[in-house]
Amino acid sequence: QVQLVESGGGVVQAGGSLKLSCAASGRNMRTYAMAWFRHAPGKERVYVGGFSRTGGYTYYADSVKGRFTVSRDNAKNTLYLQMTSLKPEDTAVYFCVADLRIITSSLRLPAQYDYFGLGTQVTVSS
Repeated sequence: QVQLVESGGGVVQAGGSLKLSCAASGRNMRTYAMAWFRHAPGKERVYVGGFSRTGGYTYYADSVKGRFTVSRDNAKNTLYLQMTSLKPEDTAVYFCVADLRIITSSLRLPAQYDYFGLGTQVTVSS
């Protein structure tokens, strides 16, 4: 069983930066696809960015390209999300996901992942 625990959220002014972490336990995540999603009140869960199973591909939502960077440290079994130039519309609960068998074409679909963290709140004030 895989457990995912996010940290690093908080309140930041527009234009600021935050770095989120997702610590995984229970399995070696080296061959898992991992990603970040966000969920704002009244809206659907939205893909932010992540890695395919092999780690050979990194994908980002258009709304965060050039501002957010996903990285992973396999030795620490941890996924990161570096967020810069934050905007009020980035306010949401950010959660990480993981899956061992997901195919590349399904990476942006939250329902296709087997494992979810509880999330960390990011609030960007204007």
